[in-house]
Amino acid sequence: MALPEIKQTATEARLATLSLPEGGWSEPARRAALARVQRVGLPDRRDEYWKFTRPDALVQPVAPQAAVLKSDESMVFDSFERLKIVFVDGVFDPQASDDLSLEGVSVERLAKIAEQDIHWARDLYGTLEERGQEPVARPLAALNTAFARDGVVIHVTGKPSRPISLIYRHEAEDSDPMLHHVVRVDPGAEATILENGPAGARFSAVMEIDVADTGTLHHIRAQGRDHERSAVTHIFARLGAESTFKSFTVTVNGHLTRNEAVIELTGDDAVAHIAGACVGDGDFHHDDTIFVTHDALNCESRQVFKKVLRNGAVGVFQGKILVKPDAQKTDGYQISQALMLDDDSQFLAKPELEIHADDVACSHGCTSGAIDERALYYLRSRGIPKARATDLLTLAFLAEAVEEIEDPALADDIVARLESWLIRRR
Repeated sequence: MALPEIKQTATEARLATLSLPEGGWSEPARRAALARVQRVGLPDRRDEYWKFTRPDALVQPVAPQAAVLKSDESMVFDSFERLKIVFVDGVFDPQASDDLSLEGVSVERLAKIAEQDIHWARDLYGTLEERGQEPVARPLAALNTAFARDGVVIHVTGKPSRPISLIYRHEAEDSDPMLHHVVRVDPGAEATILENGPAGARFSAVMEIDVADTGTLHHIRAQGRDHERSAVTHIFARLGAESTFKSFTVTVNGHLTRNEAVIELTGDDAVAHIAGACVGDGDFHHDDTIFVTHDALNCESRQVFKKVLRNGAVGVFQGKILVKPDAQKTDGYQISQALMLDDDSQFLAKPELEIHADDVACSHGCTSGAIDERALYYLRSRGIPKARATDLLTLAFLAEAVEEIEDPALADDIVARLESWLIRRR
C-alpha cells in the first residue's frame, strides 16, 4: 500500500540528506533497514504512538540548531573509575577516550569493524531492532540502523572491574549524530554501561542488547545540559533464562526527548527493570514509550517512571506489558506518575496491559497531582523554607525510580545532580 503523500515527501526529503555505508558484513542489515523505512515512512502526528509528541524536529532534513551550554559543573559520573569512550558530535575522540582494553569485556568501534567480511556482531546488528518493529513500527530506529556509521560493539565475557562509560559531547550547534551500539552478554557474565552527555543538536541512538542465560547487564543513562537539543533513543533487549537487565534514565533539560525501549523476556525466570526520572521546566517535552513482552515462564518486569513538570513542561508515558499465552506466572508491574508544580504543565499517559495467560500478577498505576500541601506545611512548620521544602518533597517523589539503580554510589550521584538542578531552577 502506498504511503500517504505527506509521509512519502517527508521520508524522501530526509533520506536525500543521507548516504548508506557500503561494504562489509553490515551492508545487508543496513539495506534491509532502509527498506523498512521506505515501506512505513517516517512518523507524523497521525500515527497512534506519536499523537502525544510532534516528531517534526526528529524527521526534518536538517537538524534544528541547538546552543551549546557552557558550564563549570563537573559531568555526571566524573568521580567514578570507568572505561571512558568519548564521542564529540558523534565522532569518536581517541585523545579523550581511554584505551579500549578491559578484562572481562571486548570493546570495538562499529566504524572499525563494519567493513570486515565477518564479525560476531553480524548476528545482532539490526536483528533486535527488526524484531522490535512488530506490532508497532519504529522507523526512526530503522533509519539509525541503516545510516549510523559509528558506535561501540561490546562483548561481555566476564565481570569487568569498571563500568563502560559512553560520553557524548556537543560542540557544533548544527550537529546531527547517529550512533548504534551492539551489546552481547555471555552466560554468567555481568557488566555496567553508563551513558551521559547532550551528544548533539539532534541525536539518534540505538542500543541492541542480547543477554544470554544467567547474564546480567546494568544500564544507567543521564541526559541533560543543553536545553535546545532534541533526541530520540531506542533500546532493544532480548533476555535469556535467569538473566537480568536493568536500565535507568535521568533527564533534565532538552527541548524534545523521546526514549523508546522494547524488551523481550524469552527465557524462563528472566528479570527486566526499566525506570526513568525527569525534571522539566518551560518548553520541555519528554516522552517515554515502553513495550515489554513476556514470552517465558516465571519472569518479572518492572516499569517505574516519575516526571516533575512546571512552567508548561509536557511529560508523556506510553507503556505496555504483553503477556503471551505460555508466559504463565508472569509478574508485571508498571507505574507512571507526574508531579505538577503548576497548572500550566501536562502529563499525557497511555498505560496498557495485554494478557493472554491466566496465571499472572500484572498491575499498572498512573497518577498526576500537585505537591502534598500537608507535607509541605509540616516541613515549613519545622523551619524549612518553602523552596527547600518543595525540593525535598520533589526528591522524595522521584525516589522510587532512582531506587531501581542497584549501585548506591551511582544512585547518590544521580540524586545530587537532581538536587543541584532543582536549586538552580528555584
